Amino acid sequence: MVSLKNVSCVQEKVQWHGFNEDEDMKKQLLFIAVLMAASFCHNAQAQVSVHVNLGVQPVWGPTGYDYVNYYYIPDIDAYYDVPNQRYTYFEGGQWVTRGSLPERYHDFDLYGAHKVVINERSPWMHNDRYKSQYAGFRGQHDQHPIRDSRDERYYANPNHPHHNEWHGDNGHQNHGNNAHERHGDNGHQNHGNNGHEQHGDNGHQNHGNNGHEQHGNNGHEEHGHEEHGHEEHR
Repeated sequence: MVSLKNVSCVQEKVQWHGFNEDEDMKKQLLFIAVLMAASFCHNAQAQVSVHVNLGVQPVWGPTGYDYVNYYYIPDIDAYYDVPNQRYTYFEGGQWVTRGSLPERYHDFDLYGAHKVVINERSPWMHNDRYKSQYAGFRGQHDQHPIRDSRDERYYANPNHPHHNEWHGDNGHQNHGNNAHERHGDNGHQNHGNNGHEQHGDNGHQNHGNNGHEQHGNNGHEEHGHEEHGHEEHR
């Protein structure tokens, strides 16, 4: 005969075992959720870094593309590698890759020529297909170059004529590394006999023999080195 005490002990063990299983299941689900979230964040960051390269697209390239791997230029049957800034063209019976176009194209207008965006590896390996497919774009001048764009995203390109107006990711105009004007070892600019430019808390500007030019916490004069890129010449 089974006593009620034994039955009660068995029930408690079953309940405790079930409780442990529930806790283990919750921990496993939480662990899986954390892994999935981490994987999603990593993929999102990878997509942003891989699929946006506005800052390296040449200023003679066409607007409207967040990411470009290659341009195919039908007029000269050549390719331009945007991330590596190199041309690939056919010469001497083979495809060669160089930092600039050959001399025979020295007067070729890259700004006006039509460019076809191709996002695949080594597109010249399928040149017969591209040459036939895009032959109709030869002689076409129907694209708006990045150089003439007023889309501020393109200002990130150091070769853009409005690069000095570019506002970085934090919404502030970027000039140099720290965007603060530095004067001497202690950050003071000498004016006249004893004049110093000081950046203090009150943001008042005082002038005189001992005048100090003071700027508040929010009154920093931001300067840096304006970056002038060099356009690539044919």
